[in-house]
Amino acid sequence: MGIIDKLKFALSRSGVAGRLDVAGRFSLDRHAYTGTMSKFHVATEHESGSVYGIKLLDKEKAKLFRDRFKGLNKPSEGEIGRAIEHPLIARTHEFGHTTNGIEYILMEYIDGPGVNVLVKQRNQNFMPFRLELIRQMATSLQAVHDAGFIHRDVCPRNYICADNLESLKLIDFGLTIPNEAPYRLPGNRTGTPQYMAPEIVRRRKTNHQVDLFAFGVTAYRVLTFEHPWGTTDTTGMAALAHDTRSFTDIRVHRPNLHPKLVSAIHDCLAVMPENRMDSCSRFLSRIRSVKQEDEV
Repeated sequence: MGIIDKLKFALSRSGVAGRLDVAGRFSLDRHAYTGTMSKFHVATEHESGSVYGIKLLDKEKAKLFRDRFKGLNKPSEGEIGRAIEHPLIARTHEFGHTTNGIEYILMEYIDGPGVNVLVKQRNQNFMPFRLELIRQMATSLQAVHDAGFIHRDVCPRNYICADNLESLKLIDFGLTIPNEAPYRLPGNRTGTPQYMAPEIVRRRKTNHQVDLFAFGVTAYRVLTFEHPWGTTDTTGMAALAHDTRSFTDIRVHRPNLHPKLVSAIHDCLAVMPENRMDSCSRFLSRIRSVKQEDEV
């Protein structure tokens, strides 16, 4: 099934809603989580008591992003979310516009911390589950690629753990694009700089392997709480180091880390795509026999 067919199938299941009266249908928590192009609220449905996440897009910022792809009829974030279904990906229930004309996405709410929070805290409680979580990260990302898309913003912030820290789900298709030639041309430099592949920064053609690079940085951070390039810079300057100097061997931080895990993560961080891990399926195959993080 191609991308267009997937989108038609998704839309056939009533993912597109009419104008949503947010206050009439939901109670929103007071705190809004502000993202790059949206605000996110926890929303409790009045009638059912069900809890969802609702994403309200910033009209101007969303337009600026879409204008990068004029003439391509790029699918919206809601359409993409409906086209990708997997147990390790947060489900998109519906999307459309509110009665105030704001674009919204109603999605599955995961009541747990982002992996970014756990890494920043150097949280000890999720350490026993890290290898399994990395496998789940790779599995969910492979599902995105299998559906014909490039996520373009793989980072710890976009993986949300369950409350018990034993499982997680991938979220946020705000920067996701179809894996098709017109979308892979140089110039689209969107993403999170600390996880950005060199070909994005250098305005070269891209493919799904930009996600493999970002996944490698994410897995490295999960296992070490450190960044491969040791940076704390969150601006675009951070990404310039990704092909001008070598990353720190992960064994500097984890000397006993299983060699197969070391090799697989290092291959995700290769500067040139032709030398980089080519799929999450390959990554999973490479670490299939790894039973624990450290070699005994």
